Amino acid sequence: MRGYLNNWGGWVVVAILAAAPLCVTRAADLKGARAWAGPEYTRVVLDASGPLRYTISQKDGQVVVDLPDSRTTSSFSSPSAQGLYRGMSHARVGDGMQLTARVAPASRLKSFVLKPASGTDYRLVLDLYPADANADASVSVSVATAAPAKAAPAPVAQAPVAVPSYSNPTHSRRVAAEQAAAMLNGQRQVVVAIDAGHGGKDQGAHGPGGTLEKNVTLAVARELAAQINRQPGMKAVLTRDSDFYIPLKQRYQIARENNADLFVSIHADSFTNDDARGSSVWVLSPRGKTSEAARWLADRENRADLIGGTTLDDKDDSLAKVLLDLQQGWAMQASDVVAGNVLKALGQLGPTHRGYVERANFVVLRSPDVPSILVETAFISNPAEERRLRDPAHQKKLAEAVMGGVRNYFESTPPPGTWFAAEAARRSGVRLASSSDAGAGKTVASRTETHARDLHKVGRGESLSSIARQYGVSVGALKNANQINSNTVRAGTTLTIPTG
Repeated sequence: MRGYLNNWGGWVVVAILAAAPLCVTRAADLKGARAWAGPEYTRVVLDASGPLRYTISQKDGQVVVDLPDSRTTSSFSSPSAQGLYRGMSHARVGDGMQLTARVAPASRLKSFVLKPASGTDYRLVLDLYPADANADASVSVSVATAAPAKAAPAPVAQAPVAVPSYSNPTHSRRVAAEQAAAMLNGQRQVVVAIDAGHGGKDQGAHGPGGTLEKNVTLAVARELAAQINRQPGMKAVLTRDSDFYIPLKQRYQIARENNADLFVSIHADSFTNDDARGSSVWVLSPRGKTSEAARWLADRENRADLIGGTTLDDKDDSLAKVLLDLQQGWAMQASDVVAGNVLKALGQLGPTHRGYVERANFVVLRSPDVPSILVETAFISNPAEERRLRDPAHQKKLAEAVMGGVRNYFESTPPPGTWFAAEAARRSGVRLASSSDAGAGKTVASRTETHARDLHKVGRGESLSSIARQYGVSVGALKNANQINSNTVRAGTTLTIPTG
């Protein structure tokens, strides 16, 4: 259910529709809040234990959410500032709560509620868009009861809206990344989401000696996270850091919400024959890719999410299908490369179950825009391998092998704007604008000079105009920086990105 109101003198108040059910059996608790900045808008998500009754108002750089029947749990905390979102405070007001989010002035708000799916909570989503002088500043609201809106509010007069500094759609994402990576010479860290398989009530496989898969996967995941966090230019995010259960779909959603560059799920295999042995690495099957694409295109809640930095909910079906297919194709290709690297590294510890990367329609591999692999560390049903899986020294070796394969991928295919991209540029004699070696007497490639800020390897389906939009530069500046006379560019070409 979605409704819209126009901006009226900079003040917007959205009241709950009288026709919608307002009473629930118990007040919903606010369990958590998170925020992240995409290239087109900034999203703030409030997780609730049940349907919410609320009103929203926006004025002078603040969005106020009043929840008359709700409370916050002890674990609730405000997310850090990102993009158009500048911070949040909350306070008790009577029997309810009031949340006040500080946002970029004149940003446009759109909100909606997502009902629980696969064990998730109710989610109140607040999307903040850069101001557009030619568009109505609007806000939408939903009550989490799935009841359709009975009537649309009448339009009211619109006041002039000033355009802030966020007119560049990639600006907020770059700012957030650069601020987060200030200690890395201005280059952002690559984020690796690590998923310890099973947990809580889901114990996973049992070894003949009583070893539980959920404990092995958590130990290896923690060790892998520690190694990643010690590596310059890398940051680990654990889907779980203790013994609790997370629904499968929510695991890769955690990776997407943390803007992960890679998702790694850790498991231990099992078979009825205790002679089965060896590690294996899995990626999503083509059939899984096709079925997941169909779900994303058919599900309105999914289409409201960003896919590779682009929302699909305002695209027609044909365009949405093309965009999703391109993003999925890239993610699966990257997954294949990472999986091959990790399998080769695991082969140094002992025989692998099969000598090639395997494919399956595992739920945790279905992220449409995050390269994802699943690692079966060994067969816990094999007594000899079970003993090794219990050994902290072997767990460390397994983590080192996975880490080596992952690091090799980022070294050979560094994402633009990252520490790995900066290191690749230095090795090739190219100096980036953020480098600290200016004036140190080093010889650099004349094509970049001091105004180059990044390198970009052209992927399949990319054009000069799409790359220029991604970095917020003009096509002309991009062509001049790379001495290109044509309007086309070949896949695999490495481009220098100018500052503007």
